[in-house]
Amino acid sequence: MRRLLPHLVLLVATVVALFPVAWVVKMALRSSQTFSTSLSPWPDEVSLVQFEALFADPVFWRQVLNSVVVASATTAVGVFLACTAAYAFSRYRFPGRRAGLQVLLVTQMFPGTLMMIPLYRLIESMGLLDRALGLVLVYSTTAIPFCVWQLKGWFDTLPKELEESAIMDGAGPLTLFWRIILPLSRPAIAVTALFSFMTAWNEYVLAATFMGDERAYTLPVRVQSYVGAYTTEWGLFAAGAVVVSLPVMALFFVLQRHLVGGLTAGGVKG
Repeated sequence: MRRLLPHLVLLVATVVALFPVAWVVKMALRSSQTFSTSLSPWPDEVSLVQFEALFADPVFWRQVLNSVVVASATTAVGVFLACTAAYAFSRYRFPGRRAGLQVLLVTQMFPGTLMMIPLYRLIESMGLLDRALGLVLVYSTTAIPFCVWQLKGWFDTLPKELEESAIMDGAGPLTLFWRIILPLSRPAIAVTALFSFMTAWNEYVLAATFMGDERAYTLPVRVQSYVGAYTTEWGLFAAGAVVVSLPVMALFFVLQRHLVGGLTAGGVKG
């Protein structure tokens, strides 16, 4: 019983966690747009009508491209700037270092919607409304503080003796950072990039606020557009939710070998 009980608990937890996912897939595989009141996770019929209707819209593929560009650019900008900043906070002692880290931490205490109005005014003044560059700038400002703290914890665990040995061999600061520190930091960078990509890929509120043109929508905004004031196209909504989830699932499978090492980096002192 001592061996069986933990497995039973884990089995129940797995069923509870996967049931909503199975129910959404069931809704996506139905041909009807009505809401299903059945608790069964198995579809009564299997039809790809919802996916065909979704993919037949040319605007949908433009919105897919918008999401890919915004999420990829946010990840690249956020991780690149965070790597350099985190390394500086980890290795160098300079005036304002502790205050800078505290400021970055404080920014994580406030939700992104709290800054929505000032961000809207800034993006509007720069003429970046309905443009992917505007979203990239907004998402990067929210991603960089998290990325800096995540990567600083990893850089703190790297022994300084490696850098001292490289310096004695004639390596300069740039070579030291690009050829030694970054290759050793692949697990932490992979996890940080994954979380940055997920945040930008799934974000809805800011994208819906800054993007008024349908061709500038990202996928979460497109999926939400199926929910109207009086009617909801549940089949298309579920199909869109499945499509939005697939890239993140693929990234998890690709980067899974880095997840454990990257998430636990910096968690142990000494």
